[in-house]
Amino acid sequence: MDAAQQDATARARELQRSWYGEPLGALFRRLIDDLGLNQARLAAVLGLSAPMLSQLMSGQRAKIGNPAVVQRVQALQELSSQAADGRVSAAEAAERMEEIKKSAGGSVLNTAQTTASTGAPTVRRVVREIQSLLRSVSAAGDIIDAADTLAPTHPELAEFLRVYGAGRTAEAVAHYEAHQS
Repeated sequence: MDAAQQDATARARELQRSWYGEPLGALFRRLIDDLGLNQARLAAVLGLSAPMLSQLMSGQRAKIGNPAVVQRVQALQELSSQAADGRVSAAEAAERMEEIKKSAGGSVLNTAQTTASTGAPTVRRVVREIQSLLRSVSAAGDIIDAADTLAPTHPELAEFLRVYGAGRTAEAVAHYEAHQS
């Protein structure tokens, strides 16, 4: 690898650290270890090609472009944590990974929870997708900093960033419902 490639890889890993909290190579290796996967299986669960996963892990690519994949990564991180501390059995983890793999549109909730009887997305699903999109763009701390900068001149936009970019889902659902008219 020449110096230019090394610089590009270092930049990509630094961007990953700012977007995802750590370089994706470290994050994906932890998921592989905690969940007993190999790279091909992880790629399949996430909905990525094996070459794309490899490029993200090695720093040849910086960003996961699909918000649904970002949300699957987040779901696997939560599952990994539960598996690592024994709250979830290996069998239960395997079953939940299948649910995560099958999730469409970025939602990791089952169909009954995500759609109203009309088939339209529920408020919770809409809110989770907004949160996922914001969080795939920037880390919570950076979103809060941006909100603080906007607050004096654009308080409503600052509130939106705080609630959806760094707040809890229940708080965001309440905000969404309060602003529908």
